[in-house]
Amino acid sequence: MDNLQKTDRTTITRLPKRGSYDRNTIYSILDEALFCTLAYVRDGQPFQIPTGFCRIGDKLYIHGSVGSSYMRTLDTMRPLTCISVALMDGIVLARSAMHHSVNYRSVVLFGHPDRVHDEHEQYKALEEFTNKMQPGRWDDVRKPTANEWKATMVISFPINEASAKMRTGGPVDDEEDYNSDVWAGVVPLQLQRLTPQPDERLRAGIPLPDYLRG
Repeated sequence: MDNLQKTDRTTITRLPKRGSYDRNTIYSILDEALFCTLAYVRDGQPFQIPTGFCRIGDKLYIHGSVGSSYMRTLDTMRPLTCISVALMDGIVLARSAMHHSVNYRSVVLFGHPDRVHDEHEQYKALEEFTNKMQPGRWDDVRKPTANEWKATMVISFPINEASAKMRTGGPVDDEEDYNSDVWAGVVPLQLQRLTPQPDERLRAGIPLPDYLRG
């Protein structure tokens, strides 16, 4: 098992048995999540924003406009950034109000941003991001023009300081409540891709790609 080194920021103190520092566990959650939340301090004020991301190896990548205020802050100030993702797997309904919970998988990581200047790395990050949103999409679409690349900034974060936390299973009630007449259990949750809806300006005769079929 390849564990990340614990730090004061990543060590889980509340219900530590739910925590994991295993790199593969952390990566699997990051790879399934479609967006993350970036949080940092700017001019003495807290700031956070949700954004799409992808992972390649031991780095997490985001991209955005070179005119974006938060992207420029990450590029020039390189603040320590807290990045979090969460996957909700179920609503846990207990017999008592206080023991309701959720089943989830989450990751919190910390790192300083680095702007990506290498063209090959930029290209690979955008390819990975596109295919993460929809597997197979990159080979089907027009690739960015030189001007589009100039307007785009790619930033990476090292995945060195991170931890995962998860909950699974049913409710845990007080022993005396197990004799109550209240239903208890788990309502599963799932993010699901539904039937694709064609753009209203889609030219007639263009078939649905195989990678979008169920």
